[in-house]
Amino acid sequence: MTSGERSATDGGDLDQQVTGWTAPGTAPLVGEVTLLLADDIHRTWSRTDEEAPPFWAFAWAGGQALARHVLDHPELVAGRRVLDLAAGSGIVAIAAALAGAAHVVASDSDARARVAALRNAALNDVTLDVVGDLVGEDAELELDVDVVLAGDVFYEQPMARRMLEFLDEAAGVGVEVLVGDPGREYLPRRRVTPLATYDVPGTTDLEGRAVTPPRVHRFV
Repeated sequence: MTSGERSATDGGDLDQQVTGWTAPGTAPLVGEVTLLLADDIHRTWSRTDEEAPPFWAFAWAGGQALARHVLDHPELVAGRRVLDLAAGSGIVAIAAALAGAAHVVASDSDARARVAALRNAALNDVTLDVVGDLVGEDAELELDVDVVLAGDVFYEQPMARRMLEFLDEAAGVGVEVLVGDPGREYLPRRRVTPLATYDVPGTTDLEGRAVTPPRVHRFV
């Protein structure tokens, strides 16, 4: 299902929320990609009335680093089938599409994130297939891809455990796995090889520091 076809599935109310709570902008490290971004995480979170933060409304440091790396090294994805896990705003998936990926799937369990990814794809004139959760306990494993990209997915233990299982199986069948992470507690450090470090400015509200230095890793 393509970007245009999926939008009706997630509902007009969610679409209005996503567009009403955000405005077009760019992430500091990835100026090539236009995103619908919120300006205050606490205000936006209170509007959602959900336990989880609105990951889709912000460009998190790990995702920014991974998107930057893909754009700077298009050979990683060019002509290949790519899966972006826990896609949030879709910044990594969009970067992969801009870098020449043959087909990009963006997966997220949050319906608002799926709407945001579709909207953001349209803003950047790229097409994504946007789907629901692929790593949940009841999800069926789908690995018909060449590359898996995972930006900032090790922020809490249950999520990290499910993600590790998925990435382990992907790497085991020869899928290339790249991870962007700002040093989260549950990053499986023994399973990753650092490729690059980036300094992401403007992260005080999200990370509690003005500049965050996430790394891009290869999962092995």
